[in-house]
Amino acid sequence: MCAIIGIGNTAHQPDRRWLARGRDAMTHRGPDDAGEWWSADGRVGLAHRRLSIIDLSPQGHQPMHLPGRGVSIVFNGEIYNHQALRSELLGLGFTFRSNSDTEVLLAAYTAWGEDCLARLNGMFAFAIHDALQQKLFLARDRAGEKPLFYRLANGCLQFASELKGLLANPANPRDIDPQAMDCYLGMGYVPGDACLLKGYNKLPPAHALRFDLQSGQAQVWPYWQLPDLASEHGAVDDEALLDELESLLQESVSAQMTADVPVGILLSGGVDSSLVTAMAVRASSQVQTFSIGFPGHGKADETEHARLIARHFGTRHTELMAQDASADLLPRLARQFDEPIIDSSMVPTFLVSQLVRQNCTVALGGDGGDELFGGYHHHSRMLWMQQNLGRLPLFLRQGVARSAEKFLPVGFKGRNWAQGLGVDLDKDLPIISSYFDDQSRSRLLQRRANWSYVAESVRKARTPLQTNLLQRATRMDFANFMAEDILVKVDRASMLSSLEVRSPLLDHRMIEFAFGKVPSRLKATPTEKKILLKRLCSRLLPPEFDLQRKQGFSIPMNVWLKGGPFRTLFDDVLRDPQCSFDAQTVNKLMRDQDKGHFNGERLFGLVMFELWRREYGISF
Repeated sequence: MCAIIGIGNTAHQPDRRWLARGRDAMTHRGPDDAGEWWSADGRVGLAHRRLSIIDLSPQGHQPMHLPGRGVSIVFNGEIYNHQALRSELLGLGFTFRSNSDTEVLLAAYTAWGEDCLARLNGMFAFAIHDALQQKLFLARDRAGEKPLFYRLANGCLQFASELKGLLANPANPRDIDPQAMDCYLGMGYVPGDACLLKGYNKLPPAHALRFDLQSGQAQVWPYWQLPDLASEHGAVDDEALLDELESLLQESVSAQMTADVPVGILLSGGVDSSLVTAMAVRASSQVQTFSIGFPGHGKADETEHARLIARHFGTRHTELMAQDASADLLPRLARQFDEPIIDSSMVPTFLVSQLVRQNCTVALGGDGGDELFGGYHHHSRMLWMQQNLGRLPLFLRQGVARSAEKFLPVGFKGRNWAQGLGVDLDKDLPIISSYFDDQSRSRLLQRRANWSYVAESVRKARTPLQTNLLQRATRMDFANFMAEDILVKVDRASMLSSLEVRSPLLDHRMIEFAFGKVPSRLKATPTEKKILLKRLCSRLLPPEFDLQRKQGFSIPMNVWLKGGPFRTLFDDVLRDPQCSFDAQTVNKLMRDQDKGHFNGERLFGLVMFELWRREYGISF
C-alpha cells in the first residue's frame, strides 16, 4: 500500500517544492521508500511513498518507468492477478526487471491501453503519464477501496491519495463547499465525486480520468458498473449458488493472502470475518487473527465470539482491550481523515490496526458482506414495512412522517423510521440513516445565509432505479455508504498505522456474483438477513456459532458520553465560542443525549468536523 501524488500542467510548473511536501504528508501510507520524478519539459511531476508488500527489493521503487515506452506510473494498491497477467505479457514479448505488480500494471497499459482496466483484479488508484499521447491516465478500483482526490483548475490537474497531499500546496484554497457540507450533515459523508472543499473532487469508484496535457481538458467516465440481476423469480439452483459462493470466496481469500510480508485476519466474530478466517486456514497452515474488546460494555465487547472462531480453526489469536481514554485519539483521527465522516467505529478500527501492525503488514477483513448479501438490519426492516404497511394509503403514511418530524426530537428512538413511512417503497428508499434532516440542519446553521439544503435531493438522485426494494437498497448501500463511509474508514484508519487492509468479499467476481446471480430471497426477508452467507456458515463454522448476531467493530459511544474523557472533549469542542454550529441547538442535542436519546453519532460528527476544520485552517 502506498501514497501517490502528482501534477500535470499545460505549462511548465514553476513551483515544484510542494510536491515532495504533499508526498511526505502521507508518509504513514508508505514509510519504506519515497520517490519523485519530473518530465523533461517540467509539466508533469509524480511522487510516491512506498509500503513494501510485493517485491521488497529496490526494483519496486516508484515512480516506475518502462524503458523506451514513454510511460511512467505511480500506483497505490494491489493487483491480485498480477502473476497471470505477467505470464500473458511475457507471451507478448514483454520482459520484466522486478517481481512487482506495479511493473505488470505498467506493461498492461502499454499492451492494452486504457482497456487494461477490464483485466485487473485488485484494489487500486494509479496515475500513468503517457509521453507519446501527451496525457495523464488515472483510475480507481471498482468498489472504491483506494482513494484518489484531485483538483482541476486553469489547465492544471493535481491529484493525491489523501486530501492533505493537495493541501500541502499553499496556492490551493481551503473553503467549504456548501452543498457538500449539507450532504455531510445529512448523510454522514460526502457522496460521489463531490468533496467537502470547494474546487476539489474525488474520482468515483470504477471511474477513470484522462487529462490532455495539450488542451488542459479532462474527461471522466465509468469503466465498470454493477450487473443487472439475471433472474429474480425464475428457477435458481440454491445449492449450485452456494457452491459457487464457496469457490469464489476461497479463490479470493487465497489470492489476497499472497504477500512478501506477514498477513493477518481482522476477526470480529461476525459472519463475514469468520468466513474469511475459515477460508484463510485452507490457504495457510499458520493464520493470525486479531480482535478488539470493550470489557464491561455488553454487546460492544465481541471477544468471546472471536475466540470461538479462533479456537475452532486453531489460529494464533491476539486481543486488544480498549479503554475509555480512546477520546485522545479523536484529534489525531480528524487530522488523518482529511474529509471527515460520521462514523465513530473509526476509533476501534484504528486501535485494532495498531495492534495488527505490530505483527503484520497486511490484514484481511470482512467488509462488503452486508452490502452484497443483504446483511443490514434496515434491509429486513424495509421489507417488513413494505409487506405490512405498504397497503396503507401513502397520504396517511406521509401524515405520520410529517408529525414525527415536527413533534419528535432529533435522536428520539424510531424517529427516522417514522419519517421513512412517507416514502413510496415501490420506487424510493426511506432515509433511515439521516443524521440531521433539513430542519435540524437549518437550526444548526442559523448563521449561514442562503444555505443550500440539498442532501435529500442528492440522495434521491443517487437512488438506483430497480423495481425490487432489496435490490434498490443493497445497490444504494454499495455505491454510497460502503464506498464513502466503510471503505474510507478502513483505508484511513489502517493506513495511519501503515497497515494494508484487503477485502476478499470485494473481489469484483464476488460483487458480480452477488448482484448478478443471487435473488433477493437468498439475501434477506422481513425476518432474515444474509441468507446465502449464513448457509455457507452452516457448512463451514462450528455449530455453536450464533448466526443471528450482527455487530462488527464499534464503540459504546452513548455510554462514554455520560461522563469521562469523551464527554469532556465533546463539551470543550462544541461549546467553544468559535464553534461553527448554533450553540442553542448543540446544547439541546447534549441535553437530549443526557435524557437517553441517541445523539452520540450526531455529536461525534459535529466534533470531528470542528477538529478537522481547525487542523487544516478551513474557512467556514
